[in-house]
Amino acid sequence: MATPFLAGLAIAAAALAGKYGIQAWQSFKARPPKPRIRKFYDGGFQPKMTRREAALILGIKENAGAEKVKEAHRRVMVANHPDAGGSHYLASKINEAKDVMLGKTKDGGSAF
Repeated sequence: MATPFLAGLAIAAAALAGKYGIQAWQSFKARPPKPRIRKFYDGGFQPKMTRREAALILGIKENAGAEKVKEAHRRVMVANHPDAGGSHYLASKINEAKDVMLGKTKDGGSAF
């Protein structure tokens, strides 16, 4: 007598779990897609550029080698060069970031 009751209870539990599983899957599929773009750095430039800020500007890790720094600098400068409609201020910050990453810093910072 207990076996049919337990079997019915198991079937009811499986049906409820299936119902809630289907509802959860449908709500998961209906949610808006999350963009897979990188989040940009929130905030302006610091008065004296640090290695962290320079790495964020160039889009590389703080411990990147000289070749990676030069490659990243070229890539960013092509997109932001003043002769191609880019900003002189951004170009100076990109150049300063390259100098900081390569260890060629001057005390003056950028010209702006």
